[in-house]
Amino acid sequence: MKPTISKQFNYVLVLGLLASLGPLCIDLYLPALPELAGDLKTTTAFAQLSLTAGLLGLGLGQLVFGPLSDKIGRMRPLLISLAALIATSAWCAFAPNIEQLLVARLLQGIAGAGGAVLSRAIARDLYYGHELTRFFALLMLVNGLAPIVAPVFGGAMLTIMDWRGIFVVLAAISVLLFVLAKWRLQETLPQDRRIQGGAVSMIKSILGLFKERQFMGLCLAQGFVGAGMFAYIGASSFVLQDIYQLSPQMFSFCFAVNGIGLIFAAQISTRVSQHFGEMYVVKCGLIIAGVSALLLLLASAFQAPLIVLLIALFFSVIVMGIVAPNASSLAMQSQGKNAGSASALIGVSMFLLGAISVPVTGLNGTSAVSMAMTILGCYILALVFFLLLVRKDSGSKTDE
Repeated sequence: MKPTISKQFNYVLVLGLLASLGPLCIDLYLPALPELAGDLKTTTAFAQLSLTAGLLGLGLGQLVFGPLSDKIGRMRPLLISLAALIATSAWCAFAPNIEQLLVARLLQGIAGAGGAVLSRAIARDLYYGHELTRFFALLMLVNGLAPIVAPVFGGAMLTIMDWRGIFVVLAAISVLLFVLAKWRLQETLPQDRRIQGGAVSMIKSILGLFKERQFMGLCLAQGFVGAGMFAYIGASSFVLQDIYQLSPQMFSFCFAVNGIGLIFAAQISTRVSQHFGEMYVVKCGLIIAGVSALLLLLASAFQAPLIVLLIALFFSVIVMGIVAPNASSLAMQSQGKNAGSASALIGVSMFLLGAISVPVTGLNGTSAVSMAMTILGCYILALVFFLLLVRKDSGSKTDE
């Protein structure tokens, strides 16, 4: 059921906004983490757990709303997720202590996952072939811009409101998206295309993927690189603001520069892969990741000037743009009818590993060294799983 030209803009706009819900839930309040820790009279490690809870929810939520939408259609789960996001964002805003905030953040993450999962599902219902590729490229662009814009807006909002106000803004955004989805989107999965079994069928497909060495190697390589980036996301506000005394606005600017670099790295890597192949680009990306993270650790340990640390951090972050698109492409090439389960497993692994890496940076107090060590450890594990599981002769094979 392909939409008419007059409706395509509505789908691009609304689905693009839905795809950005995950980054917004994670990144919008990053500049406020130090203030949040002080206001709730908790440690930086516990404040970072609010980020971990959100990441965990975003990972688990993919396994909730994806199978549910295959069974009962797209619109009802979408509206349920947005309604839940409104309620949980309000709960975050008025949470009286860190314990309630952690529970609210977990549920907020689960609710926010609905937008990301269902935006891709609706796109698959509407488009195919090159049109689907172009639509996904647009969603990826929104996902790339959202982490850049969100901390900048978050830093700006802190000049006129406290951290609780940011969650009120998230609730307001959720209300707007609920209205847009209700008025502008239609059910895209007809009754005769819905599956029986729902989550059970999805779980069986996912369990089968664990037996495929190349897929799991690429999945874990991308997942651990993503975990390294989440470690940066969770710790960088404390390192740059508390230790290096950057203002929330300057931190947001540095965060934006790294995000822009990530987007450019992704665009360049896709062009390079056309000449040398995705497997070559993934290998180079993992090597660059390890070297840049090691330099970041040395800069942190020897208390190098801020500009040196920022340069090393820049290259440690942009490797995500090199590894992720190419590893995802290789992992998905061998999956036909299991493409949905494969996509879910890639997303879940990244969020779950990220949920583990974030609190690791704050176990003995968040510092530049602890952040760099966590990032380096994640990147080393990514390289190890890639070398152990991915077969050297499988990079050029494709299963249609």
